[in-house]
Amino acid sequence: MSTIIMQGDLLKMFKIILFDLDGTLTDPKEGITKSVQYALEKMGYSEPDLDKLTTFIGPPLIDTFVEQYGMTVSEATQSVQKYRERFSTLGLFENFVYPGIPKLLEELSLSGAILALATSKPEVYSLKIMEKFDLMKYFNCIVGSGLNGELVDKAAVITEVFKRLNSDNFSSAVMIGDRKYDIVGAKKNNINSIGVKYGYGSETELKEAGADYIVNTVTDLRDFLLTEI
Repeated sequence: MSTIIMQGDLLKMFKIILFDLDGTLTDPKEGITKSVQYALEKMGYSEPDLDKLTTFIGPPLIDTFVEQYGMTVSEATQSVQKYRERFSTLGLFENFVYPGIPKLLEELSLSGAILALATSKPEVYSLKIMEKFDLMKYFNCIVGSGLNGELVDKAAVITEVFKRLNSDNFSSAVMIGDRKYDIVGAKKNNINSIGVKYGYGSETELKEAGADYIVNTVTDLRDFLLTEI
């Protein structure tokens, strides 16, 4: 049976559906953690346990280098550059689509929903990943950050999605993601949010961020969305 935790007052009819990428559509653990490990080694740090590097999945990389390793902003910026040396050629494809996601996207697209990708991952990498896994065909709009640091904040990414869609239909929109950044970004844009527990954020994190709805699995997400559309 589907388990849905609702923190909103009223179920919505969602017409515009924004998806996060990492931890929501795909599992990027191998590529991200190995690329972070590579960057740390280049900067003189040793971290043999890749599981400890999953904290880098979701938030802006530069912030996590600062917070987790006490780097200066300058050092963190260099670390991001080293990270990209590996990620841009190898790490972005060390990734897999969560089972059930392609079918969900197909059904949502056929239902008439407008689908958009809203990710803090650089847009140039996001496009390659979406093409690799044949997911581009379902999306009306794909927005990611710039390699120069633009649109790193999730709220800014979501705002850009609506600009590119030329829409202000916020009341019928929802942001789906696995981390607090997705939920907070949605709130700043006054749209609904769904937290997914199969990614890299905990139920506690999603609740504390104020997710309107929380689902356990891709199947639960599918049942919820296709019921509400």
